Parts: sequence; C-alpha cells; structure tokens
Amino acid sequence: MELSIEQLTFEYASHPLFQQFGLTLSAGITWLRGENGAGKTTLLKLAGGALTPHGGRIWLDDIELQAQPLAYRLHCYYCGGDTPQLPWLTVQEILDMHVGLYASTDIALLNAQLQAFHLLPTLDQPITTLSLGQHKKMQLALALSLPVRLLLIDEPFNGLDVDAVAYLRQQLAAPERLARQTILLTSHVDPQLPLTQTVQL
Repeated sequence: MELSIEQLTFEYASHPLFQQFGLTLSAGITWLRGENGAGKTTLLKLAGGALTPHGGRIWLDDIELQAQPLAYRLHCYYCGGDTPQLPWLTVQEILDMHVGLYASTDIALLNAQLQAFHLLPTLDQPITTLSLGQHKKMQLALALSLPVRLLLIDEPFNGLDVDAVAYLRQQLAAPERLARQTILLTSHVDPQLPLTQTVQL
C-alpha cells in the first residue's frame, strides 16, 4: 500500500500552498505536522479526492486519482470531523450510505466500533442532534471499519474524551492495521503512536 504524490501544485486565490510538492508514503502511520495555514487539511483533502489539484498526480498503488477517480476513492476514506451536510438523515442512514459505497465493509466490525464509542443508542437520531464529539466518533467508527487502503484523519483526538482517545490509539496501533493500511494524520499534539515517518509542512 503506497501513496505517491508527484509534482503537486495547488493554490487558493489568496496564496499558493503547494508548488511541485512530492511525497511518498508506505503502510503504517505518518504524522503530518505544520503551523495553522500550512496546508495540512488541504493536503488530506487533495489526497482523498475532495479537492482537485491544479497540477501534478496522486497515485494509490497503481490507481491514479484523476484517471480513475471512482476506483481511487473506493480505496480511501477522509475523516475530517466536519458535520455531514445531510441534516435530514439519521445516524443509521449516514452509516448505511457509507456501507453501500464500501461494499465489503464488515458490519459486525462497524457495530463493534460504534459500541466502543458509545454510539449505538444514537442510531435512530437525526444527524443534527449529535454533539461535535459524537460526530467525530461516528466518523472514526467508520474510519476504523471501512476496508480501505488509505486512511486520512484530520486531528483525530480533537473533541474526544480520555477513554475514546485511549481506544483510538489502541486501534490505530494494531499491528494488523499497520501492515495493511497507509494512514496519514494531522495532530497538534504528539499522537503517541508507532510512526513510520513524520512530515513537516
């Protein structure tokens, strides 16, 4: 499992962020560091296909993002903590939508993650009734369950209680996961995880 970013160029109207940027990540955890505004979240969104680069190419193994966008996105998941823009859906319906996209999802595993994050009682609630912490836990439960090669997590520990932080660290550090997934995460604090590498923007 390898993520390759080649000669990436991306800019906002106000300022350029990436000029001919390159990065190669293998299986395991990479900690993406940088000051506010350095482009950490933008890079995750570019790597996840949520933003389109102005130049360069992004590969996941032999799948190139712009050439095979659907195939690429089915092998990655971006966990940003943003509130889903589907306020009319329940928590269960949001989860079902993701399971429908990632057809080989292990439902028993997803339910176990939901239970660990104490979300099972919320399944019939409208998504708008969740707290910000519960939104984050819902996305993390998906992140830990979906059968993807590339996992992109923006500030995974924000909004979590102490028990949830400990559980998330244990799940991310599982040797079986580290062997099969490329995980890129941002964090303003030391994630206290077995890192493959650290990248400074």
